[in-house]
Amino acid sequence: MMQAGIFTGYFPYSLKETAQKIRALDFNTVQLDLHFRDVDLSAGQITKDKARAVRDVFRDHNLPVCCVSGYTNIIHPDRAEREKRVGYLKEIIRSARDFGSPYVISETGTYNTESDWVHHPKNKTEEGFEECRKVIADLAQTAYDHGAVFLLETYVNNVVGSVEETVKMFAQVDHPGLGLLMDPTNYFETHNIDRMDQILNQVFDTLTDKIKIAHAKDVKRSGGDKSEKHADIGDEDALESHTFRGVGEIELPAPGLGSLNYDLYLKRLAEKHPNIPVIIEHLSEDDVPRAKKFLDGKFRANGL
Repeated sequence: MMQAGIFTGYFPYSLKETAQKIRALDFNTVQLDLHFRDVDLSAGQITKDKARAVRDVFRDHNLPVCCVSGYTNIIHPDRAEREKRVGYLKEIIRSARDFGSPYVISETGTYNTESDWVHHPKNKTEEGFEECRKVIADLAQTAYDHGAVFLLETYVNNVVGSVEETVKMFAQVDHPGLGLLMDPTNYFETHNIDRMDQILNQVFDTLTDKIKIAHAKDVKRSGGDKSEKHADIGDEDALESHTFRGVGEIELPAPGLGSLNYDLYLKRLAEKHPNIPVIIEHLSEDDVPRAKKFLDGKFRANGL
């Protein structure tokens, strides 16, 4: 059966207290965010001993780490900033096995300097795609060299956003060190959200063999608010990837609060990945029990 998991970053506590709180909610796996109040895992501060200590705390609470967050803008147009960001991502990748999972995830980035989630015209050019391809190929090789797998997560405003762009990237970087984080909500824009089932089927018809881990959030039209949306999740040091809730015409709320066809999503996901971790996101700590009840209900209703 499928497993419901949660990002550790929605729990802004010490390492042990984070594990305790997640275990108390009956989760059995986590996506690891390198963000705890009592452990410095910032750039240059990751050590084998620290990584294994983090891994062991979650194992001791029956919460095996299924993947590690490495979210950053891998094609930031400022070269020095890009080197810093990709350098830290590689540091995480090299330590992935010590943290407990081979899988490290990041989005594919944007040439916009103001936000990691806002479109830039270069994102949809051959030049932009080729530059991104080189970075992803390098990350895939780094991962492979260290027994890990780099998972790209698509997003409509990034270089790899559409189903077609995702297929193209995997065709051009056909590498055992590269896999896909499946989040179907990231493929939707105003022009295709009304063809939801068609897009969902296209995703799984073309990409299912690349999937390693799945996410659970939701998608809906944003109404009158077209700004970049962020939520207060009770942690002033929270990663922007955890506070982000969409930009422009599309909003990305917590699972069960939008229009994603979860029955079709999970059925198609289960065809080739019946035991995959499905990680809940885009919420605050107080909404976690509701979101887990929703996802568990979908698992039960569909026999998954």
